[in-house]
Amino acid sequence: MPGCLAEFTLSHFQAVFRRLLPRLGYQGAIWAIAHRLCRLVWKILHEGIAYVERGSEPDPRAKRQRAQKLVRTLRKLGYEVDIRVTTLAPAAA
Repeated sequence: MPGCLAEFTLSHFQAVFRRLLPRLGYQGAIWAIAHRLCRLVWKILHEGIAYVERGSEPDPRAKRQRAQKLVRTLRKLGYEVDIRVTTLAPAAA
C-alpha cells in the first residue's frame, strides 16, 4: 500500500482546497472550489479554451518567496546563509 501512495499527486483544485481549508472552513473551501470549477466550465464552453491540468507544483515565484522567507528566519536565528540556484542533472536510466 505505501508504494501506491508514493505515486499519488494532488490536482490543482485539491491543492487549492487544502490551502483554503484552514482559513475558510470546510463549507467555505468547498464553495470556493465549486465557484472556480463553474468559472472554468463557463470559459471552456463559451470561449472554447482547452483545459490543461496544472498539478500541484507551486509556481517559481512561490518557491523563491518561500526560500527568501526561510533565509530571513535562519538569519534571525544567527546563521549565515547564501542561496545559490543549482540545476539538477537528469538521472541516468
